[in-house]
Amino acid sequence: MYTQERTTMSNLVVGGPVAVNSYDNTIVAALLENRPVMLVHALNGGYLRPAELRAESHDKGVKLATALDPATKEAKGHLWYVTPAGYFGQRPLYFIESAAGQATPEPAGATGAAGATEADAGRGDDGTPKPQRRRITVHQEAPRSTADVVQVGLPGKVGDKWRGKNGAPEDTQLWVVTVTPWGGITFVPITHPDAILGFKDHTVGAESEVRLTYNWGGDFTGTVINTFYPRLPNEWNVPYHHVFT
Repeated sequence: MYTQERTTMSNLVVGGPVAVNSYDNTIVAALLENRPVMLVHALNGGYLRPAELRAESHDKGVKLATALDPATKEAKGHLWYVTPAGYFGQRPLYFIESAAGQATPEPAGATGAAGATEADAGRGDDGTPKPQRRRITVHQEAPRSTADVVQVGLPGKVGDKWRGKNGAPEDTQLWVVTVTPWGGITFVPITHPDAILGFKDHTVGAESEVRLTYNWGGDFTGTVINTFYPRLPNEWNVPYHHVFT
């Protein structure tokens, strides 16, 4: 169903005729180089972080924070990996993985009492085990108001209703990532193309809770309220509103 191919630059821009220019090096770093980035909101400059930073947490959501406190920074709760996950048609798919609570895989040949773990993330091109990271996952029935909450967890440990159906357990963790005409990126879940990553009550502010909302923008680019700017950790002070000034 999904092909595993490398994302090329020509496939980065899927929202329209939008050039990825030199200012957008962080978009390239996030989507092509799979480097950890902050996801800074277009309106208030807050960043996404898991509601719970501990690796043992698999049923909590995501919120918007406006201050980078030492505990969050030390736990890497401000950083996300936008990891390539194949294609659906011509659209590249990604996982949104938290750097907080990342687990180091066991050495090759080492298994637990029950053999390979359920959370095994596979191996990279060089044969080394991929890190086990908690991913943002959506409810099977989203974006209904009773099922619009996201969870951050390992594929086999999120709630039952946050697991994929039809023999594809990770469906609910796959996202179409679109570069927007205003220079940011948006996230649309492949299981619900009429929805988009947004906020409860469409309100953006300190501690706003991330929800899956109906996409009033009408296409994969959404609106400014759904837009995030990837930023490297040392770019926290880069103006997030550069396209409006």
